Amino acid sequence: MQVTVIGGSDSVLDVYMTARDLGKKLAENGHVVICCGLGGVMETVSCGAREAGGIAVGILPDEKTEANKCIKIAIATGMGPARNAIIVKSADAVIALLGEYGTLSEIALALKMKKKVISLKGWNIPGIEKADTTEEAVSLLK
Repeated sequence: MQVTVIGGSDSVLDVYMTARDLGKKLAENGHVVICCGLGGVMETVSCGAREAGGIAVGILPDEKTEANKCIKIAIATGMGPARNAIIVKSADAVIALLGEYGTLSEIALALKMKKKVISLKGWNIPGIEKADTTEEAVSLLK
């Protein structure tokens, strides 16, 4: 399964640890991680996936050189924030880990595209499933 992980560009320690653990658990369960490929939650989830031998794909706003150090496959779009549609469309499911308006726009796109959306310690919006732990979020993918 290709799982898009969305979240904030800045990470506090608790979010950092959760994102890294999420990346590891997704990779251990054979999932490919898709994200925006930049920093914050995206970098930590990518590094977690890489540490567990998984693949992290970054759908970048402009150039491949923007990719964080843990992205295995970098896709340059030249589309800025409009790439959010590609990030979501490429997924079988979406996991949102906190975040702000950019994350909210991706959640809205995912719901509009009829994708399964799981909120991990964050958004409480009709139509999405809530998870309190990374284990619960990964189990909801099934």
